[in-house]
Parts: sequence; C-alpha cells; structure tokens
Amino acid sequence: MCLIALAYRAHPDFELVLAANRDEYHARPTAPAGPWQDAPEVFGGRDLSQGGSWLALSQSGRLACVTNVRRMVAPDPGAPSRGALVASFVRGRQPARTFSDELRERAMAFAGFNLLLWDGSELRYLNNHPRFLSRVVPPGVHVVSNADLDTPWPKTEKLRRAMEAWATAGDGGDAPLLAALADRVPAADADLPDTGVGLDLERLLSPAFIVSPRYGTRCTTIIALRRDGTARFSEWRFDPSGEPSGHTEASWALDSQGRAS
Repeated sequence: MCLIALAYRAHPDFELVLAANRDEYHARPTAPAGPWQDAPEVFGGRDLSQGGSWLALSQSGRLACVTNVRRMVAPDPGAPSRGALVASFVRGRQPARTFSDELRERAMAFAGFNLLLWDGSELRYLNNHPRFLSRVVPPGVHVVSNADLDTPWPKTEKLRRAMEAWATAGDGGDAPLLAALADRVPAADADLPDTGVGLDLERLLSPAFIVSPRYGTRCTTIIALRRDGTARFSEWRFDPSGEPSGHTEASWALDSQGRAS
C-alpha cells in the first residue's frame, strides 16, 4: 500500500475512513479482498508470496495497513515480512499500544515501514526509519505514502485536500475520494521529492494512480467505520494497463464492544 488518507473523527457520521491505493509489481501473486481462509474473522487482500497483507480489517473492527519507506538500500532477503505485521495485529486482541511496545525490540529487523493500527479506541502510527517511532495519531485528516506520516509530497497533499473537502461536505459518498485516488497526472518536476530513485522514476511514482507494465496501482480501497457501529470494506482492482479488473464490497455490524454481531 503506497498512498493512504485517513479521516479520523473528522466526519459527523464516521469514526474512521481510510482511502488508499496499493502500488505493487503486477507479477506479485495477490488474493482479492475477502475473508481469509485461515482466519475467517479477517477481511482484506492477501499477499500470496509471504502470506501477509497490506491492508486488512477484522470482523471486530481492528484495522491495520502498511506502506514501505522509499530509500535506496538493497532489501535484505532475510528480513521478516512487513505484511505479517498487518496480519498479526488484525488477528489479535492486543491494544495498539501494547502491540507497538512488543514490536519495539525487533522493529529494526524489518525493511522500512509505516504502519497504522486501529484497535477500536486508539489510532497509532509506527515507523522504523531511521529509528523506531510509535505515536498516537490525533483526530483530523492525515496522509502517508512512502515517507513519514503527513510528509507533504505532491500526491499526498492533493489527496489530503480531497479528503478534507469530503469530510467538510459531509455527504459520505465515495465518488470524490475515488476521483482523487484515480488521478494519473504527474507532479511538476519542481515539486518532486528527491528520494534517490532518479528523475524518471520520481515522475512515474508521483501521481496517486500509477500505470506501467511492471509496477503500478493494483487496487483502490475505501474502508468506512461508521459511528452507528457498522463497517464497510470496498476494493476496486486494476490490471497493468490501469483498467478495472474486479470489485469487492462487504459490510457488517459491530456490537458496542467492537465485536461482530
């Protein structure tokens, strides 16, 4: 998952709304969003190469999502899977703070990550580059891509503005968020970050929606946790040419303690 916007206690009808694009190599095997065969209480996409996930939501409303941190360091083939952090959290019952505390001692073994955790009462952001960080996310609109939370890259700022406008409008429809996540216009060269990948690749990666034969936006996801205790998970999938290839929609009710009813 490479671009995420959150509206956290920023809309009158929703406790938390997440709108995100997952960018990945098209050859990497992936299962579409759905209940996990080995954990039916979890709903989300699945990375079939490592068994983890970039974004998942449990039937009780526990949510986790991860992005990588863009840096020009060769990945360690022996490093543990970042997607396993998502899977471990949504399958468990630990508060986000406890999960974070237990991860601290081993966090640096992973390749660079941004990890967002929601346990039903607290939203927490974790990062392990250049050192481990864990902090509570305050209510409001937040964005993250492949740098720290709320780093003002062109595509994160465009998505932030769209999410802020959506929250202010208050109608709750998906269309404005989907339009923002579908933006394929590259940023101006003068506005590009310098992450060490070279100008051509910076341009390719600069829009919200990335299209290229080998690597690009594989899916768009919107998760909406309403204040009335219902959850909705919507995923739109795309082929290497950026054309739609599938859609999944699911919703369920949560009881007052956050367990599925």
